[in-house]
Amino acid sequence: MAAARFVERLNEQIGYEFSASQQYIANAVFYDAQTLPRLAAFFYAQAVEERNHAMMMVRYLLDADEAVSIPGVNAPETDFVDLVAPVTLALEQEKRVSDQIASLAGVAREEGDYSSEQFVQWFLKEQVEEVATMSSLLAVAERSGEAPHVVEDYLAREHAGSEGADPTAPPAAGGAI
Repeated sequence: MAAARFVERLNEQIGYEFSASQQYIANAVFYDAQTLPRLAAFFYAQAVEERNHAMMMVRYLLDADEAVSIPGVNAPETDFVDLVAPVTLALEQEKRVSDQIASLAGVAREEGDYSSEQFVQWFLKEQVEEVATMSSLLAVAERSGEAPHVVEDYLAREHAGSEGADPTAPPAAGGAI
């Protein structure tokens, strides 16, 4: 049984993950409309990943026989001043989520909820990767100036294939889709 305070915070985090997914869809649509297929595909994939993170959290709560709350989310930002703005927003979002996940780990530890603390460990590792990925993408986007093909080429080189499923990832409710 998970600690009540952890359950409350994890339910909040489910909303944050769905919100991140929506924001990444908005980013992808922006790039799709600009005929930047690699950037669009990158953010569409990120949207699915964030959705799956939410579903992993749902599965954990179900497995722990705890109540699951699926909160509504605010509309994502859709108006961007340039090609760099969506990546800047993505990095800010990943840093915020990193802080939220670290806080979740802290709640689990404070409550002596070792199972929940162990569950959150994978997300802490994942957030280090997410922040690093967005930081690198932002650096390339900022350097590209008025040449978005540079960012497209970077994504083609550095993010060409799917990495495949992480065997250490928690299971997702409904399976990872």
